[in-house]
Amino acid sequence: MRPPAMLRWAAVALALAAAALLAAAPAAAFYLPGVAPSGFQKKDALLVKVNKLTSTKTQLPYSYYSLPFCKPDTIVDSAENLGEVLRGDRIENSPYVFEMREPKMCQIICRASIDDKQANELKEKIEDEYRVNMILDNLPLVVPIARQDRDAIVFIHNHLTFLVKYHKDETTELSRIVGFEVKPFSINHQFEGQWNDKNTRLITCDPHASKLVTNSDTPQEVEAGKEIIFTYDVGFEESDVKWASRWDTYLLMTDDQIHWFSIVNSLMIVLFLSGMVAMIMLRTLYRDISRYNQLETEEEAQEETGWKLVHGDVFRPPENSDLLCVCVGTGVQFFGMLLVTMIFAVLGFLSPSNRGGLMTAMLLTWVLMGLFAGYASSRFYKMFKGSQWKSITLRTAFLFPGIAFGIFFFLNALIWGEKSSGAVPFTTMFALVLLWFGISVPLVFVGSYLGFKQPAIEAPVKTNKIPRQVPEQAWYMNPAFTILIGGILPFGAVFIELFFILTSIWLHQFYYIFGFLFLVFIILIITCAEITIVLCYFQLCSEDYNWWWRSYLTSGSSAIYLFLYAGFYFFTKLQITKLVSGILYFGYMLLASFAFFVLTGTIGFCACFWFTRLIYSSVKID
Repeated sequence: MRPPAMLRWAAVALALAAAALLAAAPAAAFYLPGVAPSGFQKKDALLVKVNKLTSTKTQLPYSYYSLPFCKPDTIVDSAENLGEVLRGDRIENSPYVFEMREPKMCQIICRASIDDKQANELKEKIEDEYRVNMILDNLPLVVPIARQDRDAIVFIHNHLTFLVKYHKDETTELSRIVGFEVKPFSINHQFEGQWNDKNTRLITCDPHASKLVTNSDTPQEVEAGKEIIFTYDVGFEESDVKWASRWDTYLLMTDDQIHWFSIVNSLMIVLFLSGMVAMIMLRTLYRDISRYNQLETEEEAQEETGWKLVHGDVFRPPENSDLLCVCVGTGVQFFGMLLVTMIFAVLGFLSPSNRGGLMTAMLLTWVLMGLFAGYASSRFYKMFKGSQWKSITLRTAFLFPGIAFGIFFFLNALIWGEKSSGAVPFTTMFALVLLWFGISVPLVFVGSYLGFKQPAIEAPVKTNKIPRQVPEQAWYMNPAFTILIGGILPFGAVFIELFFILTSIWLHQFYYIFGFLFLVFIILIITCAEITIVLCYFQLCSEDYNWWWRSYLTSGSSAIYLFLYAGFYFFTKLQITKLVSGILYFGYMLLASFAFFVLTGTIGFCACFWFTRLIYSSVKID
């Protein structure tokens, strides 16, 4: 492709990227406490929304109205961003009518008669411990009681007692919602006379007779042919909590000592490795370089040993160098995505109050980082004397995204087969493909074109025409052994924080300790770099110059331990019993492990590349 055409393509790609960011801006708005709070006068209508039904036992979300709950006259879907759709969120209006600071008791929503199919669906969802998710003024509902267990009885919570906490502004008299709680009860409602819709007078819940629902002693059983009367109370309570602090309850961190222990544990690993690297760099290498530079006679030159002996082969292009370039480019793309996303998260721009914002930001950042992926892969490709830059560009643009999309499509088909709301709609799938082909691929081409235009990276020493034979290695320098050993320390630096990340994903808890996560990320980078440098040095001292792929696999092997830990977490912490749910878990964790492999492998490779160039440029080579 000629340069003018490439530049036109770059302009189109950047325009598309800008359009995508502008389109996503309302959905991924920054969350700063104190910005644009909603104030309500007395008797102002409050919009209660319902979200998906979730279960930690199945991991398959369902739409709220997939069960025979009471429905409003017209169901209206709320605007969802890309991250919300991928999370399976389906936010809709509800039949609950709230008015600010206007308590209501024993409000009838509807009377529902359930058939055999609906009764079986309800029983199945109850046995799988599905929970209802509701939202009021962007606050998720809190259930402050434990689940009740009744042997051999399947009952439904058909009476909800809501409590809305508000903070009153003394200057404007406006009330701002700072809390949303509910106590669910199951009661077999009885009424007198004939049924008259919402005007029916209930015997079991009558505020005029001071008869309120306070327990579930007479539960509403789920049986085909039985009618269920759904009711609710709503009360209001003034709170000292200010609007800017209303999310503190959800994000309260009670186990910060564990996180500090994780940081200290990781720092010990870093100090240990830093000491080894310092010993190599300041003592061994200094002594080696001084000795090599003082060789005077030809006999001494012929007797040189250690890492200098392989100087004529150390920068020989490895086998499958094209694939290595693609992996490094993809790793750079991941590194950029995580770094930028984490910085914004640490600054408070990606709060859990913005549902789906984190995932949306990660997707958009991944797409834009295609520019750096193409640049990195083409730079190394040209260093390896490659000439077909378009070929390496296509592989960089399609290898990892293609594998990820294939796994995602297969898992989405399984979810769709279960009729779950977690299945990504066709329109969203099309939007993902458009982001990939319309923005990411062109940006990879632009980066690759710019990288290939740069002068090739020159090796500090010349490469011999005839490869040197690698001597037989000791058992502890076996590639498989060193690679597996190399992945233990990077995984050890992150595994405690990994537990909290898995808990937030699979047990539906909030994760907002991005400060700790950022520290762990920095420690992971240092650990990957240092363990790879140490093992690379030992390898070169053993006169084995095949370090390219081994440096990538050494730190990348930490992904093996991540996947094994995911299996341990599945069998010890989760209660998943369905086959489809298990396939979903291991499918997504396999994808996450693959991404972790590419990320850590690239960090180790780049560190080793810098290290070898440094030491071989410091000695005199005749």
